[in-house]
Amino acid sequence: MAKKSAVERNKRRRRLAKQYSDKRAKLKAIAKNASLSMEERFAAQLKLAELPRNSSPNRIRNRCELSGRPRGFYRKLKMSRIALRELSNQGLVPGMVKSSW
Repeated sequence: MAKKSAVERNKRRRRLAKQYSDKRAKLKAIAKNASLSMEERFAAQLKLAELPRNSSPNRIRNRCELSGRPRGFYRKLKMSRIALRELSNQGLVPGMVKSSW
């Protein structure tokens, strides 16, 4: 089980990223628009830098929904390999069978 503080910090980052996504997208569009003047683009870049650092989506860490584990994460299932194995051994994942050869 991961530290509760790390899981909560990640939840806060997800919430901030969602909250600021529209504002961040507008400022990025202005900053990348080549038809605008250099001053307008630079001002948009400064406003983008003033936004909270944790509102950036690339600061979000993929974590297991069950255990909070950050490594060995399956995106499609939103869980770690260990949690997936435990659930499949209990027969809770349909179609998944323990392999043996």
